[in-house]
Amino acid sequence: MSLPSTQPQWVVTSKEKGFDGLIKEQGPVPKPGDNDVLVRLHGASLNYRDLIIPQGKYPFPINLPVVAASDGAGEVVAVGSKVTKWKKGDKVTTLFNQWHQFGDIDVRAASSGLGGVFDGTLRQYGVFHEDGVVRTPSNLNDVEAATLVCAGVTSWNALYGLKALKPGQWVLTQGTGGVSLFALQFAKAGGAKVIATTSSKEKAEMLKKLGADHVINYREDPNWGETARKLTPNNQGVDHIIEVGGAGTLGQSMAAIKYEGIISIIGFLGGVQPKESILETLSRICTVRGVYVGSRQLMEDMCAAIEANNIHPVVDKTIFTLDQAKEAYEYMWAQKHFGKVGIKIE
Repeated sequence: MSLPSTQPQWVVTSKEKGFDGLIKEQGPVPKPGDNDVLVRLHGASLNYRDLIIPQGKYPFPINLPVVAASDGAGEVVAVGSKVTKWKKGDKVTTLFNQWHQFGDIDVRAASSGLGGVFDGTLRQYGVFHEDGVVRTPSNLNDVEAATLVCAGVTSWNALYGLKALKPGQWVLTQGTGGVSLFALQFAKAGGAKVIATTSSKEKAEMLKKLGADHVINYREDPNWGETARKLTPNNQGVDHIIEVGGAGTLGQSMAAIKYEGIISIIGFLGGVQPKESILETLSRICTVRGVYVGSRQLMEDMCAAIEANNIHPVVDKTIFTLDQAKEAYEYMWAQKHFGKVGIKIE
């Protein structure tokens, strides 16, 4: 198979121009180095992070101009001379932080994000280090697999990265964003009880279909943290909370958390100035933890669980093409989606 020399790609050119700084251009098809694989990408997906990078609101390293997006999956079409791990035809999915292989994240790994520092996945072909991709779960298509890269691994890290979730424990998820929905699916597969919060009856029905044991409407019940605590045995509280950082949510999370429970902060949707004091961690005897995606080791564990339990990510019904990538950004920014926003790369 002869490869083209150029390809369409979406590049983030600026932190000042919003989505106008996201430009479609013809770029080179990169050549793999000795330890690299060339992947023909067939699926991609978007994260909140991708929407805020061109707006200058992303708190982690970026190096512009950069090919956009972290989430990609496809097929290996060429391998470098020293690659031992992959062969042509292997189905692979990208690793978010290319240098985060196992264990704790460090400064180097935190500066290796696809679509931020390194060229990402909104293109037809990408070159990645052989340790910068993982085997795609055999039960998923490429768009489904792409959604795992950021939201899936973040959620898995929240539940298993510090103190692993045990069967019978209680997990609280907030809203219906990608990480929250993955956490619901992973927690149920791991034998946990799940309390989910949402703002609408329609979304509540979807959460119940996905296996939520209890759903609380946070618009109707502003004290949902206390309500959640009362659902647990002897009002002890929940073991794990997926905190998306909405306005005032941390206070409710504090009200719901069990002694020695973990609140994993995975976003800052409600702004970065919490009204609650971090000193409350003492009276609540809990851990509040920032999560920045996760390692290749965690991702491989997650993929094994997805395959074993035949978990399918929740992907929004509207799938975009590569040409429509900017429309996909606008669709997600307008919050028209339920689940992950997928992009099919023809």
